[in-house]
Amino acid sequence: MRFRHRAAAGFATLLLPLAGLVGLASPAQAATSATASYAKTQDWGSGFEGKWTVKNTGTTALSSWTVEWDFPSGTSVTSAWDADVTSSGTHWTAKNKSWNGTLAPGASVSFGFNGSGTGSPANCKLNGGSCDGGTTEPGDSAPSAPGTPTASDITNTSVKLSWSAATDDKGVKNYDVLRDGSKVATVTGTSYTSTGLTAGTDYSYSVQARDTADQTGPVSGAVRVRTTGGTTEPPTGDKVKLGYFTEWGVYGRNYHVKNLVTSGTASKITHINYAFGNVKNGQCTVDDTYAAYDKAYTADQSVSGTADTWDQPLRGNFNQLRQLKAKYPHIKVLYSFGGWTYSGGFGQAAANAAAFAKSCKAVVEDPRWADVFDGIDIDWEYPNACGLSCDTSGPAAFRNLMSALRTEFGPNYLVTAAITADGSAGGKIDAADYGGAAQHLDWYNVMTYDYFGAFDKDGPTAPHSPLTSYPGIPQEGFNSADAIAKLKAKGVPAKKLLLGIGFYGRGWTGVTQSAPGGSATGAAPGTYEAGIEDYKVLKNSCPATGTIAGTAYAHCGGNWWSYDTPATIAGKMSWAKNQGLGGAFFWEFSGDTASGELATAIDSGLK
Repeated sequence: MRFRHRAAAGFATLLLPLAGLVGLASPAQAATSATASYAKTQDWGSGFEGKWTVKNTGTTALSSWTVEWDFPSGTSVTSAWDADVTSSGTHWTAKNKSWNGTLAPGASVSFGFNGSGTGSPANCKLNGGSCDGGTTEPGDSAPSAPGTPTASDITNTSVKLSWSAATDDKGVKNYDVLRDGSKVATVTGTSYTSTGLTAGTDYSYSVQARDTADQTGPVSGAVRVRTTGGTTEPPTGDKVKLGYFTEWGVYGRNYHVKNLVTSGTASKITHINYAFGNVKNGQCTVDDTYAAYDKAYTADQSVSGTADTWDQPLRGNFNQLRQLKAKYPHIKVLYSFGGWTYSGGFGQAAANAAAFAKSCKAVVEDPRWADVFDGIDIDWEYPNACGLSCDTSGPAAFRNLMSALRTEFGPNYLVTAAITADGSAGGKIDAADYGGAAQHLDWYNVMTYDYFGAFDKDGPTAPHSPLTSYPGIPQEGFNSADAIAKLKAKGVPAKKLLLGIGFYGRGWTGVTQSAPGGSATGAAPGTYEAGIEDYKVLKNSCPATGTIAGTAYAHCGGNWWSYDTPATIAGKMSWAKNQGLGGAFFWEFSGDTASGELATAIDSGLK
């Protein structure tokens, strides 16, 4: 996607190191009356998630708590929740919030944080004393992660789970069984039968060990289970109808998952690509953690009509997508990594494709949201070619990366890729082995848009998403038909090709000629970026005045725009069906009208 740019997100919990010293807290209780234990709950290579648990082991209430520790140089806290965390150099201090400082005897409270680096905490103190009542080092380590559960004896309403045991320096007491991120049982053994399930429904299970001091360790990997039976999913035809949901759209665009419901779009699509995860240090990572899983939604903003609470395990877009899937079970969601802005990391990822694939699966299968995602989409712009930066990893790198992802994710996940639509001789399609990679993928999202635009500020004006070539086209091969034909010639099955539709227009200013081919002086003004505007705006501000090569254009004042309309989309969908394509996809939901008229045109055209 050419014009991906993430809006800056405000993090209410972002931490800035304090310049002054943070003094040690005075003991609110004797050190032996409470303990503090630490666990690293997630690790994605360049960063991690940590959790501290404070437990009142005394006989009187604890009125407040302060946990202190040291991190080695290079390791730091980047954001935190359920505690106020500050630092002085490598020394970190966490103090209770106003609402979670009081602990009754036997009660416990946890706070968490995201960190960078690879170090572990040392010199732990709780309320100025030892975290375990002994030395100044944590004296009782949390248990290790149990093995990823395996599922057997699956019926319409139950499943048996088994896992390998966790280890602990002082012994494992029991295991918490998590279903879709929430605890459903605590058992002493290493197996559990989950009952009372719904037929034909997807579930995600993981487990977490608890030691004799009630410390919990990291959550295991997740296993996906679909119960047998159930009703047939709503008929959607045999064509894929996929839209991109942008993570940053919840800010300036004020576009949320619930808009898919209110616009009527949710019933007309089959798949959603959540964009974008980042690619750093050769690994998949969550980009904006606040938007992804921390932003709280009020009842009127949420898909379910229920407000988020401060202590629920998952909030943000991921929880809203979970609610959407519960309401529309036919929708599948893929986590898309890369995009125009974040493709620079794929070259390093390709150098160790197996490690990259493993990191991606760890993100997609994170126990907090493993039930949300049904697959992964890779948007590498562009392998062995130039986009925002130039890649030189060679023509086989893309195929090798896709092969590693399929091996890691297995046959039950969707594995897809958004790819170039440059059909010119010696162009980007020729730069990588898209034909060889296709055997590992469910489909390609062929980005048949952004061919022309005001990145060539002087023009000539040309439609950014031509379906076919036409006399005077500025560059041969820059059209959908040539790109699809070239991919087919390289051995990609037609059913694995989705035609791309832009829910926006590209435009120039300083244009006097109404027909394509005119000169310009620069980019036309746009709401978020010069030269780009949403369809929902253009349909009224600059209505179409003509069509060329299967798409529309508009000349109004000194501005010239090209974009797709419901009518041109109908023609493109008819062409896609005649070509035997697997369906269509679009970038992106928020460009559509409040009634979802472009998504409706795609749905109607593919029936």
